[in-house]
Amino acid sequence: MNLDHLYTLSVIKELSILMTYQDPSFTPDGRLEEAISLLRNTPEKKSDLPRECPELGLGESATLELLSPHVIGAAAKLDAPEAFANMDPPTPWITWAIALWNARLNQNLLHPATAPFAIQAEQRVFEWLMPFFGMRGGHMCSGSTLANLTAIWAARDGKDVQRVVVSQAAHLSIQKAARMLRLPIREVPATRYGQLDTSQLGDVSDACLVLTAGTTATGEVDPLELIGQARWTHVDAAWGGPLRLSSTHANRLAGIEGADSVAVSAHKLLMQPKDSALVMFRDPELANSAISYGGGYLTTPNIGVQGSRGAAAVTLLATLLALGRAGIAERIDRAMEMANQLAENLVAEEAIELLSMPKTGVTVFRPRHFDTQEIHAKLPSGMFSICLIDDEYWLRSVAANPLADIDLIVSTIKKTVCR
Repeated sequence: MNLDHLYTLSVIKELSILMTYQDPSFTPDGRLEEAISLLRNTPEKKSDLPRECPELGLGESATLELLSPHVIGAAAKLDAPEAFANMDPPTPWITWAIALWNARLNQNLLHPATAPFAIQAEQRVFEWLMPFFGMRGGHMCSGSTLANLTAIWAARDGKDVQRVVVSQAAHLSIQKAARMLRLPIREVPATRYGQLDTSQLGDVSDACLVLTAGTTATGEVDPLELIGQARWTHVDAAWGGPLRLSSTHANRLAGIEGADSVAVSAHKLLMQPKDSALVMFRDPELANSAISYGGGYLTTPNIGVQGSRGAAAVTLLATLLALGRAGIAERIDRAMEMANQLAENLVAEEAIELLSMPKTGVTVFRPRHFDTQEIHAKLPSGMFSICLIDDEYWLRSVAANPLADIDLIVSTIKKTVCR
C-alpha cells in the first residue's frame, strides 16, 4: 500500500467523522419534556441572572431551570379569570404547539425553497379570511403597525395620494407611517367617544383616508360609510377586524368590503402569538406593483416592508383548522357578551360613569366620587387599564380573554368603587 493510498484513506476517515458529527444543542431527544414540565409546574424561587455573559454555557437543563421563574412565573397570566385589561389574548394550546414547530424549523418566506409549506399555508389562510373583508390579496406582517405602513405605502406609490387624513383617536402607527413615507398628515377631531367627527372631515379626494375599526382607547368604529370618498381608503381593523367572522357582530363593520386595504392583528382577537398580522388589498396587483422589490439573490420579488419573514401563517392555519370559523366566532361572541354584561352592570351604578356602551368589546368608565388613578391602584393587576380622554383619566377594560370571569370582575369593581 503506497503513501498516496494511505493519505486518501485518512482523508476519507476524517470526512466520515465530520459528516457524522452530532451537536446535542440541536437534537433535544427527550429533553423537551423538561420545558413542558416547567410550563405546567413553574418554580417560584428566582435566581439572579449572571451579570456578564457566561464564558462556558450553563447547559440546556440548567438554563430552563434558571429562566422558567422569570419567563413564565413573572409573566402576566392572560388567561386568568381577572385578566380583562388589554388587547392581548391567551393563545390556544394548538397555536403555541405549532409555534414550537416553527421555532425548530426557522423557515424564511423570503426564500421559497426554505419554506414551501409555509408559503402554501399563508395562501390558504388568506383564501379563507379575505372574503370576510371583500379583499383579494395580501400578506402577513409582524403587526398592524407594519400592516398600516405597508397599506399607506401602497396608497402613495400606487395611487399617488398626496397626504394622510386620520382621526385624532387613531393609533399612533398612522403618524409613524406618514412621517416615514414623508406624507403630510391631517388629524381630524374625534368625538368624545373616539369616533372621527365627519362634520370636520372636508375634502379628501387627494388623500389616503385611514378609518379605524376599534380604536385603542375606546373601541369605537369610524363611520365606514366614508369609504369611497378618498383616493384611497385604508381601514385599520387591528382590533375589531375579527368581528367579521361572527355572524352576530359582523355588521358592526358593515361597509369595510369597499376599502382599498385592511389591516388586522391576528395576535389580538384571532388569538395568535406575537408577531402576527394581515395586510389585505382589494386590488393586489396594483398594491404589489408599488411595494415589490427584486434582488440578484432572490428567486421571487420581495413584497412589502419586511425581508426575512417567519411562518406566522402556520399557527393561524392550525388555529382555524382546530377551531373552525364557528369556534373563533364563539369565543369572540363570548368576549363581546362579557363586555356588554360589564357595561350593563356599571351603568346601573350611580357611583360609576360609563362613557358609552361597548362597540367592539372595549368598556370605558370612571368613578364619580373617587380619583380614577387611586381606584386603579386598588384593583387587581391586569383587570383594568387606564386611558386618557380629553386629558382626563378613565378606567378601561378590553374583552380579549374568553376565559375571564365576568362575575368576579363586576363584583370586584362594585366593592372597590361602590362601597
